[in-house]
Amino acid sequence: MPSIAVLDMNRQKVGEVYLSDEIFASEVKEHLMHLALRIQLANRRAGTVGVKTRSEVAGSGKKPFKQKGTGNARQGCRRAPQYPGGGVAFGPQAKEYNLSINKKARNAALRSALSLQFKNDRIMVFDKINFDKISTKSFVEFMNRVGVDRTLIITDDLNNNLQLSSRNVPHVKLLKYDALNIHDMLKYKNLIITQGAVQFVEGALHK
Repeated sequence: MPSIAVLDMNRQKVGEVYLSDEIFASEVKEHLMHLALRIQLANRRAGTVGVKTRSEVAGSGKKPFKQKGTGNARQGCRRAPQYPGGGVAFGPQAKEYNLSINKKARNAALRSALSLQFKNDRIMVFDKINFDKISTKSFVEFMNRVGVDRTLIITDDLNNNLQLSSRNVPHVKLLKYDALNIHDMLKYKNLIITQGAVQFVEGALHK
C-alpha cells in the first residue's frame, strides 16, 4: 500500500496518508481513458447546427415560368437551392452526439488516470486548503509556495473563499471530489487533493 506525505499550506509535512492500491496503484488502462475522454467530449457537443432544405423555407411551390418555350432551363419552384432565399442542398442537419459508458468502465478510467499521476509523482496531498477571506493574491502566493503549474485541485469542501480566490487564476481548476472527470484529469499536469477528498475518492471508485 503506497503512502504519501500530507502537507500544510506552507508545504510543510504534517503527516502521512496511505493510499489504496486499487485506486492509486492499479493498472493504467489507456484504452479506457481514451474511450471515457472521447465520450465526455462528444457529450459536450450541442449538435444544434442545421440549415433549412427546400421543403422547409418559406415560398411558393408554383413554377416560376412555363416548362417550354422560354429558352431557359426548366424550373420547379422558387424554393430551389439555386434561387436567393431558397433551401440549402446537402447542408448540415441537427444531430445527437450523446454516447454512454457504463459505470465500471468510467471508474476504471478514473482509477487509471489517478494511478498514472501517482506513478509520475504528480500528486500532492494537503491537510486542508482554506482562506480567511476572498483573495486572489493569497491564492497565487499559495500556488507559488507549492511550486507547480497547470494544476487540478480536488477538495472535499468547496468553500466560497477558496472558489472565488482561485477562479481568475489561469491554468488552475478547482473541483469538488464528486465532480472528478477524466477530461480534467488528463488536461492538467499536476493534481492537488485534500486529505478528506482522498477518502471520498477512494470510496467512490472502489470496485
